[in-house]
Amino acid sequence: MIARDGYCNSIWQATSNPFVTTYKEIPNKRFDAVIVGGGITGISTALLLQEAGKSCMVAEAANLCFGTTGGTTAHLNTLLDTPYATIQNKFSKEAALLVLESTRRAIQFIQDNINRYQIDCNFRNADAYLFAKNEKQEKELDSILETLTEIGLPATYYNKLPIPISFRKAILVKEQAKFNPVRYVHGLAKAFEDAGGVIIENCRVTKVDQKEGLEIHTTKGTAVADDIIYATHIPPGVNLLHLRCIPYRSYAMAVTLLNDNYPDDLIYDMDDPYHYYRSQSIDGRQYLIVGGKDHKTAHEENTETRFLQLESHVRSLFEVESIHSKWSSQFFESADGLPYIGHLPANPEHFYVATGYGGHGMIYSAVAAITLTDLLLNKEARYADLYDPNRIKPIAGFSNFVTHNVDVLKQFAGKFFTGDDLPALADLASGEARIVKYENHKLAIYKDERGTIHALNPTCTHLKCEVNWNSAEKSWDCPCHGARYSYDGKLLTGPADHDLEKINIRSLQKH
Repeated sequence: MIARDGYCNSIWQATSNPFVTTYKEIPNKRFDAVIVGGGITGISTALLLQEAGKSCMVAEAANLCFGTTGGTTAHLNTLLDTPYATIQNKFSKEAALLVLESTRRAIQFIQDNINRYQIDCNFRNADAYLFAKNEKQEKELDSILETLTEIGLPATYYNKLPIPISFRKAILVKEQAKFNPVRYVHGLAKAFEDAGGVIIENCRVTKVDQKEGLEIHTTKGTAVADDIIYATHIPPGVNLLHLRCIPYRSYAMAVTLLNDNYPDDLIYDMDDPYHYYRSQSIDGRQYLIVGGKDHKTAHEENTETRFLQLESHVRSLFEVESIHSKWSSQFFESADGLPYIGHLPANPEHFYVATGYGGHGMIYSAVAAITLTDLLLNKEARYADLYDPNRIKPIAGFSNFVTHNVDVLKQFAGKFFTGDDLPALADLASGEARIVKYENHKLAIYKDERGTIHALNPTCTHLKCEVNWNSAEKSWDCPCHGARYSYDGKLLTGPADHDLEKINIRSLQKH
């Protein structure tokens, strides 16, 4: 089992062993590029650059596949959440064709890597089904099929589905796939190290200085490089992209079935939020994986209800033998439906980023690796203009906004509270958390299973929003830009780059 950014382990993390890296400390050498983030984007990009002759290091704040890569449901699909008709209307037909080309190339890129490096990750080609359940969805489905036909993605109406669910109309789309994302990334990581690359885990980047090259300060020392790539799902610090990406959480469940009737392909309904279905073989055992029930991060008061709703949905359709895993994961939706891949806005030319993938991180990670490698090698980057982060227009006053918000005031510095000071602690059950008010201040408090109280300043260290409790993952989540913290305040995921401030509580009574 490998660690992840939440309380619930995904099926991939629960059935994988940690990757054992060669390097434990940063070697004394200059790198061509430092890639921040050890998920699928970071490792794919690092390997591609290393194989092209660049000297690269990956700095991972926790362990490989700690974040969203370890929590994906791993659909490899060109049938995107943002319909091609929408892309065509917002951008152009040429843009829609280029998106299709890039996502098709991404699936081929992944398959080529698996074949080249002999990665055992249960890659399988699959068809995709998209189905409508009412008249409104049916009209939308007709429009989707018309556009797919126009841009050349093979699709047709189909009168059957591989799962037992009622529907009015469905389409079948060819040339899709599925795989085990953690084992794929671990295979790439081995190939990267074999090619001379360096991976440093538990290595959080804290600051970057621009001198003769970039001095990249981390919790394990300083690395010097020509370029830096943020493959951290969302870049850290304060950036215009944080105001153009909306964080969402999606829920998933892996179950075994009594009748062994597992669908081979990928299936999607058109509800909002929609459900998605597929199967996966892991170590000779089949699992059905179902996801959905998305919501904006920290905008659901009781996240455990989402799991209950998803389980009820699964049991209404399938004969469930047992629930193996249930988990939630985070993704960032861009403002216009396409990811941001390229130069990091408002930064020097050697800073790069890949973010805003929506629900298609597996596909866009490969697009990012291809595009970023072309940019760093000064090649013609075919998709660079399409996904350029600098297509975002600057916001008036943004510089003043950053200056005002970049440092969080320590409202509680040196302050101590006792158990008697906080009556709200008395009825707090083990495993429960809440925001409480005390002397014109707010506290985020959590009681662990031993009865110990953990108290924090609930102000997110990114841009001062107040965090909310995620009961399913036992984390404090920011509703503004998606930063997440453990119950004791340790940073789990950015864009924040500091832990929540701890508040000292003395003389606690245990309840």
